This record gives sequence, C-alpha cells and structure tokens, in this order.
Amino acid sequence: MSELLARLARAISHRWKRSLLIAIAAIVGLGAVIGAAGSPPPDDFDVPGAESQRAYDLLNAHTPALAGADATVVFYVEDGTVTEGERREVIESTLEEIRGLDGVAVVTDPFDENEPRVSEDGTIAVSDVRYTIAPEDVERETGEALEEAARTAEEGGVEVAMRGIVVDIASEQEAPVGELIGVAIAIVLLTLLFRSGAAMGATIVGALIGVMLGQMLIAALSRPLGLPEFAGVIAVMLGLGAGIDYALLIIGRFREQMAAGDSLRDAAAKAAATSGSAVVAAGLIVMVAIAGLLVIGIPLIGKLGVGAAIGVAAVVLSAITILPIMIGALGRWLRPKKAAHVKHSAFFERWGEGITRRPWLAIVCGVVVLLVFAIPVLDMRLGLPDDGNQPESKTQRIAYDKLSEAFGPGSNGPFLLVADLPEGEVPQADLDAVVEELRGVDGVASVSPATPSEDGEIATIFLIPETSPQDEATSDLLIELREDVIPTATEGTDLEVFVGGNTASFEDFSDKVAERLPLFIAVVIGLSVLLLIMAFRSLWVPLVSAVFNLLSVGAAYGVVTAVFQDGIGASLIGADSNVPIVSFVPVMLFAILFGLSMDYNVFLLSRVHEAYNEGDTPRDSVVHGVARIGKVVLFAGLIMASVFLAFVTQPDIIGKMMGLGLGLAILIDVLLVRLVIAPAVVTLLGDRAWRVPGWLDRVLPRVSLEGHLVENVDPRGEPLDPEFATPSLRGNGRPSADGAGPEGVPEPEEARK
Repeated sequence: MSELLARLARAISHRWKRSLLIAIAAIVGLGAVIGAAGSPPPDDFDVPGAESQRAYDLLNAHTPALAGADATVVFYVEDGTVTEGERREVIESTLEEIRGLDGVAVVTDPFDENEPRVSEDGTIAVSDVRYTIAPEDVERETGEALEEAARTAEEGGVEVAMRGIVVDIASEQEAPVGELIGVAIAIVLLTLLFRSGAAMGATIVGALIGVMLGQMLIAALSRPLGLPEFAGVIAVMLGLGAGIDYALLIIGRFREQMAAGDSLRDAAAKAAATSGSAVVAAGLIVMVAIAGLLVIGIPLIGKLGVGAAIGVAAVVLSAITILPIMIGALGRWLRPKKAAHVKHSAFFERWGEGITRRPWLAIVCGVVVLLVFAIPVLDMRLGLPDDGNQPESKTQRIAYDKLSEAFGPGSNGPFLLVADLPEGEVPQADLDAVVEELRGVDGVASVSPATPSEDGEIATIFLIPETSPQDEATSDLLIELREDVIPTATEGTDLEVFVGGNTASFEDFSDKVAERLPLFIAVVIGLSVLLLIMAFRSLWVPLVSAVFNLLSVGAAYGVVTAVFQDGIGASLIGADSNVPIVSFVPVMLFAILFGLSMDYNVFLLSRVHEAYNEGDTPRDSVVHGVARIGKVVLFAGLIMASVFLAFVTQPDIIGKMMGLGLGLAILIDVLLVRLVIAPAVVTLLGDRAWRVPGWLDRVLPRVSLEGHLVENVDPRGEPLDPEFATPSLRGNGRPSADGAGPEGVPEPEEARK
C-alpha cells in the first residue's frame, strides 16, 4: 500500500493540472448521476420482530389512517374560553381549512359531544390531524402548509401550538450553524499549528472537497442502497472532523519532508507512503466500526452506518488524491518558512520522557481519571426524550405543555393497542372485557372503547398513561401490560392484542439494540484489532488499544449521562436535566468513537513504530515518536472535538447528545489515552510491542504504515531523487516485515535527524 500511494502522489503532484481536470470531470459526472438517480427512497423505520411493528403492520393493512403521519394542533387562550362565540367559530373555520389540505385524512373536532377534547377550564382545545402519507414520506412542504392553515386562528384572537412528526419536519434547522462554527474553529487552530495560510487552506479545502464528495456519493447511492435521509447529517459531522484530521496529517508530513530538503515530488511521495498509509488504515478502521451497526438488525441503524462509512471513505479518497493536486499547485507556498515550524516538538519530547520514566504511574493516573468520568454510566437510563425537552419557545414544547396541563402528561404519548380479530366476527364482549381490565390498571389515566375497523379484521384501543412518554413509570407500565394484563384479559378468547404507538415503538427499538449490542461490540472490536495487527505486525498493541478504547467510550457515556440525565452543566448548552439517554445514541457513540480513537492510535503508533524501525530502543522510540507527532495529534483532536461540540448549538436534543458526547470523548481520548496511557503501555511492552506469533505473521496480509516497502523508482521507472531514499524508507538493519533487513544501516541519531 505504501508503494502504491507514493507512486500515486508522485504522479499527481507532478502532473497536477491534468489531475485537476480529471477530478473536476469526475465530480461533474457524479453530479449527472445524482440528477438521474431521482429522489431518495422512504426511510425504513421497521423494527423486525417487535410487537409494536406487528401492531403497525396490522394498522397499515386495515386502518391506514392510523398508520399514517400525524400532528396535534392545540388552540388556547389566556383569558376567557375557547368555546366563546367567535373563538369557537374561528377554530372550526381553521379546522375546516386544515381538512382541505393535501394528504389529510382525518381532523378530529374538539367540540364533539361524544369525544370532546377541551380542558375542564375551557382554555384549551385539541385537534388530532392524521394523514394518508406514511411518516417516512412526509415532506417539509406538508408541515409548512399545516402551519400556515393553523395560524389563521390567531387572526381571531386564539393562540396556536403544534407538535407531531409533520411539524418536526417543517421546523428542522436548515442553516448549517454547527458546521460553520466547527470550520471556523478549525481554521484558527490550523493557522496556529502551521503558521501558514497556504497549509491551512490546503487542509481545509481538501477536507471540504471530501465532505462534498461524500454527500454526492450518498445522494447517488441513497436509492439503490435505501440510505436514510439523515445519513448525510452524520456523514457531514464525521467527514468534517476526520477529513480535516487526515488532511492535517498528510500536509504536516509533507512540510516536514520539505524542511528536510526533499524535492516537492519526493516529499509528496514520502508523505503519502507514511501518513497517507496511516490515513487509509485509520479510515478503514472507522468504516469497519461504523458499518458494524449492520449487525444490530434494525434497518434504519444499519443503513445509517453504511451512509456514514461512505462519508468517511470519501474523505480518505480526497486525502490521497485531492491533496497531492493541491501540493503540486501550492508547493512553494507550502514549504515552511522556518524549520522550527515543522521540527519535532521539544515540549512533547520532554513529555514523552516524563511518561516513559514512570509508565506505571501514568497508566494508573490515566485509568483512574477515565473511571471517574465513567461513574455516572452506572445510572444511565435509556428512554425517549420528547417534546418536553424542546426549548420553551418552540411550538412543539408549547403544545406539549398545554396538553399536559389539559389532559395530563400521558396524553403526549398514548399507547395504541391493536386487536387482531377472528375472521368473520367482531367479539365485542371480549373487547369490552379487555377495555375494562385495562381501566383497572394502576398508572392508566384513561382507555377508549374498542373501535373495530371497517373491514372487521382489527380493533383499536387508545390508552393514555398517567405519566409522560420519557418517564420510567411509563416503561414499567408497558411491560406490565404486555407480560401480565393483556395475556390475562385475552385468556380463553381468540383475540391477539399488540401494544403499539410511538412510545411502545421506541421501547421496542431500545430492546432490540440492547439485545444485539454484545454481538455488535464483538464484531467492531474484532475487526478493528485484526486491522491493527495487520498494520503493525503486533499482537499486544492492538489488544491493549482495544481495552483502553473501551474505557474512553465508557467515559463518554458517563459524561453524556452526567450532563443530560443528572443535569450537570445542561443549562449551558440549552438542555434540560433528567433527560433519558436515547437508546441508539450509545450505539452510535460506540461505533464512531471506537473508530475515531483508533485513528489517533494509528497516527501515534505509526510514528513510534517508525522510530523503532530506525534503530531506537523501545523507550527512545516512544519519546521520539511522541515528539514528532504529539503536537499534530493534540491539534487534530482539538479540531475534531471543536467540530463535534459545535453541534450542541442544534435545538434538537439528540443532536446535542451526539455533539457533546463525541466532542468531549475525543478530548478525553486524545489527552488521556493517546498522550498519557498509550506511550506508557508501549514503553512497558518493550520489544514485545512489535512482535506477532510466527503462524499469525504468515497468514496475515502485509501492510506498511511507515513506507518500508516503497521502491526507489517513480511511476515511469526512473530512479527517485536521492533525497527521497530517506533512512526511514530504506530501513536500518532491523528485520522488515518479511524478515529481510535492507542494507545501509544508519545510526539511530542520524535517523532521527
């Protein structure tokens, strides 16, 4: 791989104008493919095998209106009542306008004498709007039309608030505030690191082109692969962070080689052979970790992982193809003005010496801090944040609060029970008995009569809990209904009753994730460790790295729990306390963090391994490796953390969880694991760190991250410039991966110079 990347970078940087035209043509061609691909398919929210899924399938087959998208429109007044003359007329007129909207199937009348939906004090009236459109097919225009129609009531002195999936989609944030903040911080940090506008610009542009390419690939593949629409959001978040880091590593190594006296083409080739190889290996590990979400068994999560992996693949491709073009175009401006700007860091050399002098102390202190961060995870509660966690100014939060005030908190998340009836009859007596049994259960606020479908195949029952959707008592009630109450009520009858609805669906979603989590973790760790063993021909380093990565993930879980569930600092990011952790957030955090932390592991260990192969002792290789790459790893971590933390500006609570969890976890991983624990562990392992059993060495493919396999010829078969044959490429007498040691052994000090 090193040889291939070196030849590629050398050819592209030498003929950068031709390469630029090819890149532009490829992007234009991809754009044409996207234009012909059509709109993306509906998102697949199925949870195979779940009880709520069976309920949804029955509704979809026999009562489509109850399976479609919905919204709740709340009318309220601060003084008087909504039933007063003109106010009632305004509300009824507004509801009539809503009934005329495209896709609307049912609009309930809050003033219906049989099922009134007006609060006891008369200040609040509620109407449910149901669509023939499936939830996954809702467009922004649908929600905007509903909002425009509903707001007409305000002209008659009635306030309006709305919630539901139709409203959520209409109010989604369009401006990329988080992305812009992250890029702005990255520009500042890159300028401080490189002291060069050209180097900063090349890094940012290379990363942004990778992100753009990823978005184009996702758009082109969304229909054939069935990718969720919001896979692009995760891909942008990951692509920005990883893309800037990858470009930073390669541009930094290129400038280092230029400062050492290499020609532009030789420096580009050496940067690709070393840092480029590390980027490819790191990117593969991230992609494997994220694509591992497929084993969860939920289509939405698996396809989300595939989309994110495509985004990472795009920034890797950009790093090894677009960056050499920019190097060729901006080469003379990329050369560092002062050698001090790229030479090894004296601070990190002293840091490495301190860590390796007392490695056990470094490990113990680092592990203790990680465990302290992870303590809150012991009380983590998975659940469903709802509109009660939205900012108080948003219409969804206002509607949520008004519903709670009028009909209790459980009205915001009713259970929808679906009874599968025997063919040819509607056993009304049995259905009534089930309803009566449900009404006697503690924690149940109200139960509607059973309503058979028009075809007589199913019957539906609405059950409103006394507690809110995110309350733990609601989860306990669901378990009691399914495991005790309903089996008892239907015993001796031909009824099958399934509990569905949004709250039940999310609980089933959580259970499915928890069930497959051990397999998911095993697959991700196993494949990541295997890739590291192939890259470093080491057994202990990958295994130990996986253990400490797990500690980093645990610390991230603890931070998220402490902020959102315990409320520590929650107000600083505009979040409430006592918010349960969304069930798929820990899974996504694990996949992304495990992959990204391996990124920094590869960046650090590749330079340590390089120094070891140059003749350093195990301890010296750690000191010199940290001195060479420590500053880059630190700045790369700060940049990626900034990109992620910028997403806490989103109003959505899930976006805040993901942004905060990823951002702080990257900081924890870089500052503690990569710069404290990992150097200490490699020091203690000594020579064993870079050994692998002979039988395993023979069966694994050979991969080089330090450029040892790069031949001294360019793509045309001509010898490379002498400067390109640097000691770290030629070897130093230590056995190479295939057991052969090249000639020309430099002294360790010469290699470092």
